[in-house]
Amino acid sequence: LKYIKLAMRGVEPEYTQKSKEAGERVKDHLRPLSNVTFKYQGSVMTNTHIKGSSDIDLLTICDKFYSWDRVGIESVLNSYIEKSNYSINAINKLEKEVQNFSPYLGTPTDDLRQIRLDSENILQQKYIHCDISNGKSIKIKNLSLKRDVDIVTASWYDNVNSVINDKDVDFRGVQVYDKNKNERLPVDYPFLSIKRINERGNETNDRLKKMIRFLKNIKADSNQNIDLSSFDINAICYDIDTSKYISKSYYELVYTIYLQLDSICKNKTHSDRIVSVDGKEYIFRNNENKLSNLKKLMAEITTVFVDLYNR
Repeated sequence: LKYIKLAMRGVEPEYTQKSKEAGERVKDHLRPLSNVTFKYQGSVMTNTHIKGSSDIDLLTICDKFYSWDRVGIESVLNSYIEKSNYSINAINKLEKEVQNFSPYLGTPTDDLRQIRLDSENILQQKYIHCDISNGKSIKIKNLSLKRDVDIVTASWYDNVNSVINDKDVDFRGVQVYDKNKNERLPVDYPFLSIKRINERGNETNDRLKKMIRFLKNIKADSNQNIDLSSFDINAICYDIDTSKYISKSYYELVYTIYLQLDSICKNKTHSDRIVSVDGKEYIFRNNENKLSNLKKLMAEITTVFVDLYNR
């Protein structure tokens, strides 16, 4: 009971504040960069991070250009059936996006590469521990605060949802730049994920976040190497119908989690439908390796579950 309670509890505000402070210091160092916007992503922004296993992600987003889902937007505008799903105001916004878009005359990958290289040069002068080998991010360690920060270069991406919501940051996508491949990766919607987890966390009086933290701590404490990311664990917990846990006590949530993992492991229909919190990516579909890692996590949960209900 004590372990479960601690594993579900959010980290102390002082711990989180140090993580954010480490990010702010990096941001201050990178102020000389031009045409960029700084945004945080990841578990610190949803208070689902755990001690010792969560760093803070700082996105350095290029403001010189943006990409957009022309195919998706034109599909809505050219289909009577799809068009009927949107208000007149929303359709006007989509039409304006098509009419007003002007092609960027620069080279996006060159701009992103320059931001990445400039970031490396600045941070290598400021931090003893600055790893630039990963194509997707720079990792620094703030020795005084004892926190890691991942710095990620990216660009904006707008789809139908983003445009009709006036390109509010919560709905905009980003494409991470990979220095080693010199290309932009598939679009991701980190801010939409943050928004949804925070909203559901509020609706369930933190119960969703308790379950996410619990699974992360179980994974971290396991002697096995369980290859499941925070992205995966968020999706697993977000998939649970809130009616199944909205009134549960903290130790009863273990049973809710047990049933969820058991169903995903045994029921292909269930595992195939698990989708990321932003609704854009299937987690287990056609991915037996990830499913086998979930079964490792299930074994750990089962041990806790059996101990709990045999007490």
